[in-house]
Amino acid sequence: MPKKGNMTVGVAGRKGGDSTSKKYGAGFYEGIGKRGGDSTKRRYGSGFYEEIGHLGGVKGGAIVKEKYGREFYESIGHKGGQKVKELISRARHHI
Repeated sequence: MPKKGNMTVGVAGRKGGDSTSKKYGAGFYEGIGKRGGDSTKRRYGSGFYEEIGHLGGVKGGAIVKEKYGREFYESIGHKGGQKVKELISRARHHI
């Protein structure tokens, strides 16, 4: 019988996610996310996302800004921009 390890839920989830990504490709997660988003939109209406975005920006954003400061948003914005730049570069090399 295989020995059971002391793997955390986070590590197990990451391993499962990596395995799924390798098996089905990165687009798999985009597809299930889109289907989930479409289902939520049908169930709650198109205004649902606008409403939660507004609430998040007013409440959640203010809390995050208070906790981490303005520089935090600058940092994550820069990281996001760098990721987009990398993805565009990769896409150009595959054409």
